[in-house]
Amino acid sequence: MLAELFLSGADELNLNELAGRAGLAYGTVHREVRRLLDAGLLSERRVGQARFVRPNPTSPLTRPVRDLLLVSAGPVPLLASELGQIAGIQDAFLYGSFAARMRGEPGSAPHDIDVMVVGTPDPMAVYDACRRVGDRVGREVSPTIMTPDEVRQRSGFLAEVRNSPTVPIIGDLPWQ
Repeated sequence: MLAELFLSGADELNLNELAGRAGLAYGTVHREVRRLLDAGLLSERRVGQARFVRPNPTSPLTRPVRDLLLVSAGPVPLLASELGQIAGIQDAFLYGSFAARMRGEPGSAPHDIDVMVVGTPDPMAVYDACRRVGDRVGREVSPTIMTPDEVRQRSGFLAEVRNSPTVPIIGDLPWQ
């Protein structure tokens, strides 16, 4: 439930949506949301009978909880699990705006998660794995697949990736 609230990318969720997305009974979600509201971790908005909740942007706990969830239930462990099962992957890492936010750089919320996969895997297996993770975290996961030889080349795109924040998923960064 916390991962759905803090990592899905949705601005807010009503309790019925949250119950469905988390696979929990409405009563359980209702009770846990009440506890999180009482603790100040969530904020609430009512429209008629519907209750919409979201992480409380003014709570000092919001960022640490999000950071903990990113490590424990976010895209990195999910991608490590999914991509780790695919033969031919030597290295994989996040780059782009999502990696920058994970590394603490300010900016707008990312719309997708950029993943670089280095090796010679079956591309469809990589795309399918990224789609499954994207479905779980509520953001599109966009893989770029390159061979080790391609990564050693000096393109403008790779120079930008090398000079931007990255987050390892499998192995090391290929230029270290």
